[in-house]
Amino acid sequence: MVASVFLWQAPSRPSIHNEPVLPLDGGTSTTRSPRLKLIPFDEVARHNKRDDCWVIVHGEVYDVTKFIPIHPGGLHAIVKLAGKDVTKAFAPIHSLDVLLDLPPEAHVGSLDLTTAPAEALQDSEEDVRIREARKVIPAPEAALNLNEIERLATTVLTNVAYAYYASAGDDEYTFHENSDAYKRYWFRPRIMNKVSRISTASSMLGVPTSLPVFVSPAALARLGHPGGEVNIVQAAAKEGIIQGISINASCSLDEIAAARRPDQPLMFQIYLDRHRANSERLLKRVEKDGYNAIMLTVDSAVPGKRERDQRAKGDFQASAISGAEGQGVLGVAQAISGYQDPDISWDDIAWIRSITSLPLIIKGIQCVEDVEKAHQHGVEGVIISNHGGRSLDFSPAPIDILHELNQRRPDLTHNPKFEVYVDGGVRRGTDVIKALCLGAKGVGLGRPILYGNGAWGEPGVRRVIQIIREEVETSMRLLGVTRIEDLKPEMVKYVDRDPGRRR
Repeated sequence: MVASVFLWQAPSRPSIHNEPVLPLDGGTSTTRSPRLKLIPFDEVARHNKRDDCWVIVHGEVYDVTKFIPIHPGGLHAIVKLAGKDVTKAFAPIHSLDVLLDLPPEAHVGSLDLTTAPAEALQDSEEDVRIREARKVIPAPEAALNLNEIERLATTVLTNVAYAYYASAGDDEYTFHENSDAYKRYWFRPRIMNKVSRISTASSMLGVPTSLPVFVSPAALARLGHPGGEVNIVQAAAKEGIIQGISINASCSLDEIAAARRPDQPLMFQIYLDRHRANSERLLKRVEKDGYNAIMLTVDSAVPGKRERDQRAKGDFQASAISGAEGQGVLGVAQAISGYQDPDISWDDIAWIRSITSLPLIIKGIQCVEDVEKAHQHGVEGVIISNHGGRSLDFSPAPIDILHELNQRRPDLTHNPKFEVYVDGGVRRGTDVIKALCLGAKGVGLGRPILYGNGAWGEPGVRRVIQIIREEVETSMRLLGVTRIEDLKPEMVKYVDRDPGRRR
């Protein structure tokens, strides 16, 4: 129905919330509240202006006129849908509890479904395309590698969802280099070792994991599948690995808590808010909820220029930050990042420490010097990452920084009180093994998890993890090792050329 993305997020707080979900109709509850009057469709349609704006979400009618000026996604995203049903634009991005950011009087009533015109209930061409594609998509087990999972996901994702997941900064050189760089590291296998029995067990900040692979925090899993991050939480639990929860998750903390198994390890990723009180509340909330660590993302002081995302958004409007008219296209990435503080500094580590006792990992390190700084500031770990190539184009590939770190500061890659991780560009079990050989404690998976979720929901996420697990196990055996701790730097060699053409 709509090509744009409707971003509904209170500007003074992150998109993770802690209130109960509203009892709304349209799939969220089975009955309407008897206290709310029924609103005819044509009455909603009359409120279609910037200074008089009603919208329909899951069969409920809201007056959002006063919210328009502070909408993080820009006023145009709402005004263009004024007087209409915005559910298809709203639902993939948000948990329903964000509607509680509106004052109670904004909930005008329930839509009288008997008055809705037939065309309002018709599917769009994209809806039809996706429905037909889902009829023929093979089972998750048919996918043999992560690239195949991405290819299958593209057939069932909306254009906006795939553009957001796949987009990267500028000309996307860093995005491609993240994967290509792994191809310049070659193994030096050890032979004639007994490898029938192996173990992939490891730990992350002392938390056991069945595989030295974690789910990198990524926003808006609900764009790909209605289950969103809940699917990923459940899959991670069943596969025995650790998940990072994004501050921009499309499921709420309450939804995640309800899906989480008792004592299931989760780490919370945060951008510091311009209004520090919001970050303080959130840090205290996740510590109370039993999260195991905080990931502070530092590689996106401002959003990168993700042209693929901007084109798919289809809204030629100003940045929600600048508010100026006609300065370009606002993509999903920019629309959800208006609260982020570009002025974070190393001093903020001490501020975070004053609020929470949880272990702290700095995510987004892109040079050896900053690894050293992080260690000097006493954090428990770092994730070498360039935001999956989404931020500064021509940032170095994480595996190359890890290699340099291992050469210059092996004391930091083999330090029991300081752990080094990488994410970005990992598509094979051999990539995981190379990073572990060079001193990484673990490796993050981001986009592949989103693609698995988009294609099949929880079973798709599990298939991603299973493929990586199988490839890691095979690679360990062929390399001649039986335990993760047996992987050493001397087992890989850097080759200063691209590999020969595959046949």
